[in-house]
Amino acid sequence: MAQTYDVVVIGGGPAGLSAALTLVRARRSVLVIDGGQARNARAAGVHDFLTRDGCAPADLIATGRAEVARYGGQVTEGHVVSARRDGSAFAVSLHGGTTVHARRLVVASGLTDELPAIEGLAELWGTDVLYCPYCHGWEVADLPIGVLATGAESVHQALMFRQWSHAITLFLNGTIDPSPAELAQLEARQIGVVTTPVTAVISRMGRLDAVELADGDRVEVAALALLPRMVARTEFLGELGLHAVPHPSGLGENVETDNEGRTSVPGVYAAGNVADVSAHVVNAASSGLRAAMALNADLVEDDTARAVLAMPQG
Repeated sequence: MAQTYDVVVIGGGPAGLSAALTLVRARRSVLVIDGGQARNARAAGVHDFLTRDGCAPADLIATGRAEVARYGGQVTEGHVVSARRDGSAFAVSLHGGTTVHARRLVVASGLTDELPAIEGLAELWGTDVLYCPYCHGWEVADLPIGVLATGAESVHQALMFRQWSHAITLFLNGTIDPSPAELAQLEARQIGVVTTPVTAVISRMGRLDAVELADGDRVEVAALALLPRMVARTEFLGELGLHAVPHPSGLGENVETDNEGRTSVPGVYAAGNVADVSAHVVNAASSGLRAAMALNADLVEDDTARAVLAMPQG
């Protein structure tokens, strides 16, 4: 008979590995399934993570995997195509036909960044095309930085990046129409505003060189910031009735959970960016810990109830 794990963790990033580490240290049998789609894989380093600042994302994951394995946890690479109820447990099917079973699930599958369809932009995403000033601001400090407007929060993003550089240009790109108050803020902070649409992002030897406009002009920038639409990876959860919903920030969609990672489906927990599109790496790891603690308490109650039922009667 095939093994039923206490927990299957779908996603091997900081959230999933943190949950797995907590659970294997609680003496639970755990399998982590990693689809190899790390959002920050192209970034030079992880930042704002105490004791790990500047660590390469791949090194962080390798260290996490080793820590999980040290306590007997298993990590496998694979692409989950579906998760469903199977009696009192769950069945998780992988591409290729393998199915594994678990008493509980942790969904830590991350998200997908949906980028504007501008020539050359996607190729630089995660390197010179940026999102978060706290993650990348120090590395581009004092350089000319462009901010590509994608929505209502883009003016705020430009004002944020002004903390790191005096040379900020906001490209409206036909996306937003700043209010008079916002234009006054941008002028006061000496942030340039370009109204001509952006047609391409120009790179030279793999590094950002300039933004090209519809009129043929080019604006030289060393970095380009934008707010992508961030959508949780939930396509495999349909049979469980779990779907992404709009995030309160308006920046994308994620799975709703309570403060301890419980979803609307009993026995299924979620952690990391799949449950919070705005979570940084350290937040994702923390949410994995919280979800694992709540899940283990759930299993303790279940183990106890089963033990009581197994007691001799009379």
